[in-house]
Amino acid sequence: MNSEEIYRKACGMFPGGVSSPVRAYKAVGGHPPVIRQGKGPFITDIEGREYIDFVLSFGPLILGHADPDVLAHLTETATKGLSFGALSEVEIQLGELLTRAVPGLERIRFVNSGTEAAMSALRLARAFTGRTRIVKFSGGYHGHSDSLLVKAGSGGATFGIPTSAGVPESVVKDTISLPYNDTEALKDFFSREGKTVAALILEPVAGNMGVVLPDEEFLIAARNVTDENGALLIADEVITGFRLTYGGAQVLFGLEPDLTLLGKIIGGGMPVGAYGGRADIMKMVAPEGPVYQAGTLSGNPVAMAAGLATLNKLRTPGLYSLLEEKSRILGDGIVSIARSLGLPLKVNRMGSMMTFFFSNKPVRDLESAEHSDTRLFSIFHQEARKEGLLLPPSQFEALFLSTCHDDKIVNLALERFKKAFESTRSQA
Repeated sequence: MNSEEIYRKACGMFPGGVSSPVRAYKAVGGHPPVIRQGKGPFITDIEGREYIDFVLSFGPLILGHADPDVLAHLTETATKGLSFGALSEVEIQLGELLTRAVPGLERIRFVNSGTEAAMSALRLARAFTGRTRIVKFSGGYHGHSDSLLVKAGSGGATFGIPTSAGVPESVVKDTISLPYNDTEALKDFFSREGKTVAALILEPVAGNMGVVLPDEEFLIAARNVTDENGALLIADEVITGFRLTYGGAQVLFGLEPDLTLLGKIIGGGMPVGAYGGRADIMKMVAPEGPVYQAGTLSGNPVAMAAGLATLNKLRTPGLYSLLEEKSRILGDGIVSIARSLGLPLKVNRMGSMMTFFFSNKPVRDLESAEHSDTRLFSIFHQEARKEGLLLPPSQFEALFLSTCHDDKIVNLALERFKKAFESTRSQA
């Protein structure tokens, strides 16, 4: 069967033919590729078409596909057993590495996904503060637990409006959404209602409305208003943790959260998540404290081994500088190509993650991201795929580079991007 036939079969089995909605290509048209294998910076579909991969499993494959060192450690561990439902040495080793690398991560609990990490951290924050209200930001995605599926507001706070069927308004009534990068709106809300807030959760660099960089004063204000009002600051580094630098975005920005969420890269491509932070907060987690959270597969040795091998390799001197340089060359090259063709394009980039928006205006929040030309992005996505470039199938996702995207691959990608942009312009 070809990929279209396989996808039709999948549609009769899975909702939308996929196990996660963004994979369905609904936002860009066509049917998704059925993947056979990945190696280094490349991914190959079931029909043998090879693509330069800028999805990288939506971020965790910072070393590229099938890194030999990760596979070796993973395989060696797997031969001893896949899961024990008990403590293992490799779990301790990864925990020690993370608590040394991430500032303020005094104690940690492993889970199996970013959604679990966020859900558990918010429960913990409510228990620790004795308060119920949570503040998030428009366009910030922190997993699909009920209380976080709140419609993002524009220009002001949005109070308790669910954005998914099946989520009762009573569940989200205590979740408030404020506009990202709006320091005054943040200060104003906390000046009025800050004493009712258990936690403020944010991505230090937003990655789920496309990449949006924070204003420095915005992050400073987030720390200040939570301190002043006895609320906890939760840094969601599920995407940015170990992606932007060793230790995460909070290292780059000097941000000191009370709790941190991790995922993706710390599992080296395996399902994993974690939350942790100050010891006085984390001691409330069961069995030490009254906040219940559990998971049979949490800390399973195979995921721990993949993560440990990945993070040890990321300690290679100069690795992040090299990633930064290759990402800069790619981002600048894309801007130059678009400008030469008269296409409106803004590239938001931080380290080895970026998004380009078909827009003439800067993108600094959800509202400006949503004003970009998604129709043009859809055309471009289809043309890029024809040229052998695999991009995230949504305007509001990030592109990622790996250490395998070397000079040769970046130059080849720019040649293909040029052809895709030319084809897009002819249809604009």
